[in-house]
Order: sequence, then C-alpha cells, then structure tokens
Amino acid sequence: MAKKRRGSDLKSWKSNRAEAGVGKLRIVGGKYRGRLIQYSGDPVTRPMKDHTREALFNLVGGWVKEKACFDLFAGTGAIGIESISRGASQALLVERHIPTVRIIRENVQSIDPEMNVQIEGSDSFFWVRDFIAQQEKWPLEPWVVFCCPPYALFQEKGEAMIQMIESMLNAAPQGSLIAVESDADFDSEQLPLLDGSDASWEARHYAPAVIYVFKKQ
Repeated sequence: MAKKRRGSDLKSWKSNRAEAGVGKLRIVGGKYRGRLIQYSGDPVTRPMKDHTREALFNLVGGWVKEKACFDLFAGTGAIGIESISRGASQALLVERHIPTVRIIRENVQSIDPEMNVQIEGSDSFFWVRDFIAQQEKWPLEPWVVFCCPPYALFQEKGEAMIQMIESMLNAAPQGSLIAVESDADFDSEQLPLLDGSDASWEARHYAPAVIYVFKKQ
C-alpha cells in the first residue's frame, strides 16, 4: 500500500502528476458510479471515452454480472473496474506499460482495496498464450472478454490479434461474451467465428470507435 504523502510532498506529487498530463475518467454505472479514476496522459494509453464506455456497457452490461471479466490492453483499467462496479465476480486486467500499471493499482486502492481484481503487468499477446496453455487457471464461470487495443495494432500485429481473439473465443465457456473495439479501418471479416455455430459478430458504431460483440451461447 502506498505511503501517505503530507505537506510539501503531497504538493510536489500533485504538481508532477499535473505536468505529466494527468486526466480523469468517471465510472459510469454500478456501485462505484461517479467515482473518478486517474490516468497518466501518456500517449501510449488511449482511454476509451466516457460516452463510448457507457454505450459499450449499455450494450453488454446484462452479461457482466457474476461473470469473470478480462480487460486486455487495459490502459486506464476503467473497463475492468467498471465491470466489477456492475457486478462481475472478478476482473483480470492486462497492461504492458508499467507506469500505467502502477496507476491502475492506485485507482483500485483508492476506490475499494477489497475489489476482486488481478492486475498483470504483461504484454497481452504473451499473456493470453500463457493463459490458454494453463487450463487449470481458467475461471469456471462464463467470461466477458474486452479487447480494446491501440487501433494501430490491428495493422501492425493483425495476425497475432486475430489469433488472440480466436483463442479466447474458443476457450471461453458457453454463456460468454467477447467485445472487440477497433476503428473503422479494421476489416471485420477477419474476426473469427465458431465452427458449427450460426452466431455472428454484432457491430455498433460510436465514432471513431466500432464495437464488435460475439455472444457464445
């Protein structure tokens, strides 16, 4: 747990955060509704806008309660925390940018130190490969998987991205949901489908974002 800062130390800490371009996001639903979380402002972290996140949870919120949620490319951690706020049984947040991981941990501590989250400072591509190989670690309840990467990764690591989405889709129990955020340049025809299933991806446009949702029933 972080030590309390007092006096000049606190002023210095706030000043440094301000100079770093600290921003704030608001939890938009559930028991933590209205609580603020901080993010660094570093361009490596692209926070989903509040209205897009609210639209996303309006779309999938009914699936979150009592599910195990995965927030891949977690960035600010807002989606994972929002999931817990809305009744998820647990949330696992994966983010490779270590300074951002520290801020996610601070946000969790400030909102609810007992929040049932696991925060992994790891590359999401590597983490998913390791996770898929260790079936004994898979949550037993259905999953809600959020994949909201930097948009450029769909071009730079397109094949790896599709393989990652496909592996989580295949591994997830029945009753799970996969949500993928991209921009309009992404070719949704690349998204994987389940063999022997008629289910397809639903698309919703919240410019500049496009949200694709697959329900595994």
